[in-house]
Amino acid sequence: MSEVALLVFDWDGTLSDSLERIVTCLQIAAEEVGLPVPSEAEGRAIVGLGLPEALARLFPGAAEERLAALQESYARHYVRLDAEPPPFFDTVLETLEALRADGYRLAVATGKSRRGLDRVLARLGMDGFFHATRCADETRSKPHPRMLQELLALFELPPERALMVGDTTFDMEMARRAGMPRLGVSWGAHPAEQLLPWRPIGILERFAELRDLLGGGELRAPARPSGAKAPPPESKAGR
Repeated sequence: MSEVALLVFDWDGTLSDSLERIVTCLQIAAEEVGLPVPSEAEGRAIVGLGLPEALARLFPGAAEERLAALQESYARHYVRLDAEPPPFFDTVLETLEALRADGYRLAVATGKSRRGLDRVLARLGMDGFFHATRCADETRSKPHPRMLQELLALFELPPERALMVGDTTFDMEMARRAGMPRLGVSWGAHPAEQLLPWRPIGILERFAELRDLLGGGELRAPARPSGAKAPPPESKAGR
């Protein structure tokens, strides 16, 4: 792997232990507007997408008016519960602080809205901590690579000098389409075995392992399980 200058992180399920809250709000909102209540697994499956894209995937065929009402209900309940931000996963905060002190540029690429990300950063006292952030409602939702392309352009870096860290196949596909190395985590919305076909350089078991990796340490990089479908070859098409 080339020398990394930029580290790009997903938020929900990678840094923030927010998955239970997201699923709970999806379930409450669906019941409120008269749609089938999704299971926990169904809710976790769409984490990482922008909210309109996530709801359309979760309820294919639902009328636009119903989806708009669902989005409003979800946002209202999430803001209510978000008065106290979800905690970071173990070793996240201290590792981020150490990486920043080491001189890495830190960025976030998230399916959250700009308002939602700014709210949680302010409540965590982390305004200005990340060097740049991109949200789904101001660019393109994952797995389109535009978020990463914009960050690379901002820092004037080639893709091989950045690393995407995420917990979903949407993160992995986005990075692959941008030509960027990617790293999965074992504790997020999608099981690690679902990330492997996208050929991450490894799977973190603890967030603190990231510093070891960047310093040349060993990292688990399991082979793709037999029978798993490989993603399409990397291409510049659609970038």
